[in-house]
Amino acid sequence: MPNELRKGQVLNLALATTAFAVTFWAWNLIGPLAGSYSKQLGLSPPQTSLLVAIPVLVGSLGRIPVGVLTDKLGGRVMFAAVCFVTIVPVLGVGLSDSYGWLLLWGFLLGLGGTSFAVGIPFVNAWYRPERRGFATGVFGMGMGGTAVSAFLTPRLVESFGRTQTHVLMAVLLAVMGVVILLFSRDSPEWRPATTSALPRIREAVKIKATWQCAFLYAVCFGGFVAFSTYLPTLLQVVYGYTQTDAGLRDAGFSLAAVFARPVGGTLSDRIGAARVLLVSFAGTAIMAVVLAFEPPPEIPAGLCFVLMALFLGLGTGGVFALVAKLVEPSRVGTVTGLVGAAGGLGGYFPPLVMGVVYSVTQAYTIGYLLLALTALAALFYTGKAFISASRNGDGPAPR
Repeated sequence: MPNELRKGQVLNLALATTAFAVTFWAWNLIGPLAGSYSKQLGLSPPQTSLLVAIPVLVGSLGRIPVGVLTDKLGGRVMFAAVCFVTIVPVLGVGLSDSYGWLLLWGFLLGLGGTSFAVGIPFVNAWYRPERRGFATGVFGMGMGGTAVSAFLTPRLVESFGRTQTHVLMAVLLAVMGVVILLFSRDSPEWRPATTSALPRIREAVKIKATWQCAFLYAVCFGGFVAFSTYLPTLLQVVYGYTQTDAGLRDAGFSLAAVFARPVGGTLSDRIGAARVLLVSFAGTAIMAVVLAFEPPPEIPAGLCFVLMALFLGLGTGGVFALVAKLVEPSRVGTVTGLVGAAGGLGGYFPPLVMGVVYSVTQAYTIGYLLLALTALAALFYTGKAFISASRNGDGPAPR
C-alpha cells in the first residue's frame, strides 16, 4: 500500500491543484470586471460591493454539503461534478446585461468556490500525516486561480469581448472535468463514508477543532478572498488605476498569497501550525494599520499589499495543517466543508463593509482598522488555545 500511495501522489496532487485553480478562476470572474460593471450599470459603491461579494456566499456555504458528498462519493467524482455544474453560471454571467441577472448568476457562480472542500480530503488521503501540511499547502496554491482571473480576465475581455471570454472559461471547465475523470483516482486508502450526512455534520460540529479552525480560517482565508475580489475596485477608487492595471496588481497580490500557502503548510510540519499562525496574524495586523494611512502607490502601498498577502497565505497553509493533525481522516471532508465555509464567509462580509465605509466616509480607514483588530483577536486566541495550552500541560502544540 505505501508503494501504491507514492506512485499516485504527484499526479493526483497536480490534477487536484489544477482543477482547484480552474474552478477558482471561474469563481472570481466578476471581481476583476467590477469597475466596468459599475460604470456600465451606474452602480453605487455598496451595489458594486454586493456584486463582488455575492459569489463568495454560495462558494462558502456550498462547501458544507460538498464536503459531506466528498466523504461519500470521493474527490474524483466531486471535482468533475463541480467543473461541469459551474459551466452554467459562467455562461449566465457572460450573457447578463442587467444588475438583477448579474446578481442571480453571480450567486450561482459561487459553485466554483466549493471545490476547496473536495480537494483537501482528496489530497489528505494520498499522504501520510507527517506530509499533509506540505500536501494541503501545495494544493492550496490552486487559489492562484484568482490571480489568473485578475490578470487574464480583463485582457481577454478587451481582446475578445465579455461573452466570448465566458464561453472560453466554460470550455476550460469542461476540459478540466473530463481530464479529472480520465486521469485522476481516489487514494487506495480512501473509504467512502457509510453514515448519512446529517449525523456526520453533527459529529463534526461537536469537534472542538472544527470551531477553532473555522475561526482562524475565517480570518486568514477570508482576508485573502476579500482582498483578491475587492482589491481591483479599491485600487481604481483610491489610486486611480485603470481596470487592467488594477487587475495586474491584484494578480500580484494573489500570487504572493499562493506561494506563501505551501510555505505555511511546510513550516507547520516542522515548527508547528500554531507558531505559523502567530506570525501570520501579527503581520496581517501590522500591514492593515499601515494601509489605513493610504500610503503612496507602488513601493509603499504595493509592498504593504504584497506583505499582507504573504502573511495571509502563511495562515491559510497553517490552518489546514492544523486540521490534518487534529481531525481523523474519515471526518476530514466534513470538517473541511465547515471550516472552508467559515473561510469563505470571512471573505463575504469585508467587501460589503468596505463599500459602506467608503460611501459614508469617502475613505477605507475604518475597514483596515477593523481588519487589524480582527487579526489581533485571532493572534491572542491562537496563543491562548494552542501555545499556552501546551505549556500548561493541556495538550501538545499542534504540529
